[in-house]
Amino acid sequence: QVQLVESGGGLVQPGGSLRLSCAGSGGINAMGWYRQAPGKQRELVATFTSDDSTNYADSVKGRFTISRDSAKNTVYLQMASLKPEDTADYFCNGRRRVLGVWVNYWGQGTQVTVSS
Repeated sequence: QVQLVESGGGLVQPGGSLRLSCAGSGGINAMGWYRQAPGKQRELVATFTSDDSTNYADSVKGRFTISRDSAKNTVYLQMASLKPEDTADYFCNGRRRVLGVWVNYWGQGTQVTVSS
């Protein structure tokens, strides 16, 4: 089945930590994470680039770490020192080559709520 499946969201207190996971299947390469807060546009959080470097949003640098297990086609987002402004739906992003063209895919999203 061609899909990205996320897990690991939840409710956490400010200053706490969470780890998100995203597993790609059906030929999708899981690449990274975006988030969308209520009333806001979806924004980049962290992603691997095509040359395997990493790219982070300024707002999460030093707090979030993206990693991956290529054997499992899974990317992780370790989030630390969480702030209320990190509250959002987090979406995994991936891509698959179809007839010579890269096609973009999204997971269903996992909710992260940072609140005391």
